[in-house]
Amino acid sequence: MKKILSAFLAVSMLFSLSAQNSPARRAYVDFVVIPSHSDAVYNLGDAAALKVVAQAGGKGLENVKIHFTAGPDRMPADTSGVTTFCNGEALVSFGTMTQPGFRYCKLSFEVEGESYREEMKVAFAPEQIQPTIANPADFDAFWAKTLKQAAKVPMEVEIVPLPEKSSDKVKVSMVKIQCYEKGNYVYGYLQEPNDGLKHPVMLHPPGAGVKRINPTPWFAQEGFITLTIGINGIPMDATDEEIKAKQVELNRGDYAYIGLESKEQYYYRKVYAALVRCIDFLVSLPNFDGVNVGVTGGSQGGALSIVAAALDPRIDFLASFYPALCDLSGYAYGNRAGGWPRMLAPGSKRELSVSVDQMFETLSYYDVLNFARRIKVPGFYSYGYNDNTCPPTSVCAAINQVTAPKVIEITPSSAHWRFNETNVRANAWMRAQCK
Repeated sequence: MKKILSAFLAVSMLFSLSAQNSPARRAYVDFVVIPSHSDAVYNLGDAAALKVVAQAGGKGLENVKIHFTAGPDRMPADTSGVTTFCNGEALVSFGTMTQPGFRYCKLSFEVEGESYREEMKVAFAPEQIQPTIANPADFDAFWAKTLKQAAKVPMEVEIVPLPEKSSDKVKVSMVKIQCYEKGNYVYGYLQEPNDGLKHPVMLHPPGAGVKRINPTPWFAQEGFITLTIGINGIPMDATDEEIKAKQVELNRGDYAYIGLESKEQYYYRKVYAALVRCIDFLVSLPNFDGVNVGVTGGSQGGALSIVAAALDPRIDFLASFYPALCDLSGYAYGNRAGGWPRMLAPGSKRELSVSVDQMFETLSYYDVLNFARRIKVPGFYSYGYNDNTCPPTSVCAAINQVTAPKVIEITPSSAHWRFNETNVRANAWMRAQCK
């Protein structure tokens, strides 16, 4: 009897411990920040405010202080204050703007020794944001000359099938393409629907960084022959040591500062020219449907998508997500954010190799905003207000210059990332562009 009782107590204790150790299914402190205008868009002169709703263990916070700072997009704060939760809610009023742009609010509060933080930006007349970057009179002539010279360089393509990265639906190959000048190569992955049919082609340029890129088979699964490229001359089978050496070679990854001395020497010249060579390659494929050519990417890839569509009339449509390299001179104009890589941003300690005037003269030939002015094909553009990498002020300034048909998908709460729902809508839009 004692043995039975002991066993019963042991089992009971086991269940009790199991119940006590059951992990919580939600955070103890849960909060949401909601702008007073549901779309986070305000007219000039409107007072912006955020409603903060918070609870701890299901009970609304009471008498808990919220500290906040606020200011123009990516600028030092010009406002600060404290407010208090009452019945689980607090209202944070953080000022207005008299010029088109974006304003941020950073807030924090503490519960039982734990800190909770959030940042949110709202827009003021975003459709009125204008460029700061100059539009050179010889912009088109410079790029026509560049592409004419680059077209003389033989393509010299190497394609190596990669069965280990392929599937029954998608064939993946490693590609090497000579471009811009002899000995300069773009490396990437070619991904093809494995069905023997003809398909649209898609160029997929990368985000920023000197790094290894990976295949992106999902576009091929959607029916696009896709070329996913790197831009920094790194073979797809490069070792970690080779990539580290390339990072050192390319200004420790800050290649956007290489060659600012002149428009002829700037690093991105060969990158932009390579985009056209990649289209040369894609339209030469025997399984290209002969009609539909697209380009898509995010961040630096979003910038390069706009550039490619402006430079190459064979491109029929583009999808660009939070593009970098937009309105780069913004920070030179006081309380105004510029695009990645955020040259002259407050707090930047980078020493320039050229004068500020020379830098922006060079960059005016590469600023994505000036390519956006020249887009003539339909585009899908998407960004979020909370992006601190490619600030929305710079992105919006560029998109505002697009006069071609455009779909603008704004998700105010997103930052330098996007929701899968945005991807789904973008993919459906791109498929719908195909004839």
